Amino acid sequence: MADLKQAMKDKDQDRLRVLRSLKSKLLEREISERKDGEASLSDEQAVEVLMKAAKQRKESIEQFEKGDRQDLADGERAELEIIESYLPEMLSEDEVRDIAQEKINDLGAEDMSDMGQVMGIMMQELKGKAEGSLVSKIVKDELS
Repeated sequence: MADLKQAMKDKDQDRLRVLRSLKSKLLEREISERKDGEASLSDEQAVEVLMKAAKQRKESIEQFEKGDRQDLADGERAELEIIESYLPEMLSEDEVRDIAQEKINDLGAEDMSDMGQVMGIMMQELKGKAEGSLVSKIVKDELS
């Protein structure tokens, strides 16, 4: 909220638009999670909302670049940078690979038929710390 107010004062329209959008998405999630009048999101739930918004921007960038619309892709990229500034630092590919190898060894997974089991455990542990697409790619590589 403080950043939203600061963006208003600074007349930073791009940042303001993104922060208002995020505020709206967080409020929607809060309302959908409301139980017994309690209306607050956990940090994990807020990170999920931010990760989803970042993923949407990444997909849009990819589509705009395929459609040769660099101007729109640049706008989405600027929004993505703002969103990522609020996300916790993600694990590197090497860190995810190390965790994947450890889990595969712990489970005794040997081939692609074990991927679902490995992914389930990996995503529970890495929720909010790594993107699912990266985890999936690494698990596939390790099991192949």
